[in-house]
Amino acid sequence: MSRSSSPPIDTLTRTLRLPGIGREYIRMADLATSEHWSYEQYLHRILEIEAAERQSRRTQRLLKASRLPEGKSLATLEKAHLAPVVRTQLTRLLEGSFLRKAENVLVFGLPGRGKTHLVAAVGRELLMRLGVAILFTSTFGLVQQLLRAKSELRLEQYLAKLDRFEAIIIDDIGYVQQNREEMEVLFTFLADRYERKSLMITSNLVFSQWDRIFKDPMTTAAAIDRLVHHSIIVELTGESYRMEHAGLEAENRKKVRPKRGQGRS
Repeated sequence: MSRSSSPPIDTLTRTLRLPGIGREYIRMADLATSEHWSYEQYLHRILEIEAAERQSRRTQRLLKASRLPEGKSLATLEKAHLAPVVRTQLTRLLEGSFLRKAENVLVFGLPGRGKTHLVAAVGRELLMRLGVAILFTSTFGLVQQLLRAKSELRLEQYLAKLDRFEAIIIDDIGYVQQNREEMEVLFTFLADRYERKSLMITSNLVFSQWDRIFKDPMTTAAAIDRLVHHSIIVELTGESYRMEHAGLEAENRKKVRPKRGQGRS
């Protein structure tokens, strides 16, 4: 094929799905000429641009699929409120080695201690830094999806779909009391991921109270055994962040309240 009959570069980049190169090749060619780049330098630079753009698009897809709550990031996590041992654990979690070992992360604490924020922040950082697939879900939402899949005779397929996520964050396990059918599908899910993929679970119930979740003592023991076998346990103590923030807001309102006889016109 002669050069004159060859498709233009714009067409080729669209056909090969190389939008970064298609957008930047002319600008980079001008820069290569002015900077006296070799052919290899030019090629390397436009391939870098395409690779970076693909990575950015993949990260955005992962973020959308993760359902991670907005605003709960490492930047907004009040690390000063964390106990020293928890800050050390946080550093370890952000390395991501627990994912390679298929370890679970179990975060306990009373309401308002920042459990959800902690696991969401870790999940977001691992997604951004390592490009791993993370899913955030409430326990109620997960159980309802499992029940629906079971009723439609596609539970195995749904579990395989969840298997694509390197870590699944289950928020507030035990917050909603489960009936027997709900307990059974939740246990099936936990058993399916055992020693294969990681779970990050928050709970305001200590293990001795998990019979409220799984009802049957043997099922409760089996669930705890699978979760704890390879796990990192994080305990959040101290005062409630939400109560503290509510107190600060009330104090600020007092400060700006006009004194008697002032302010109103």
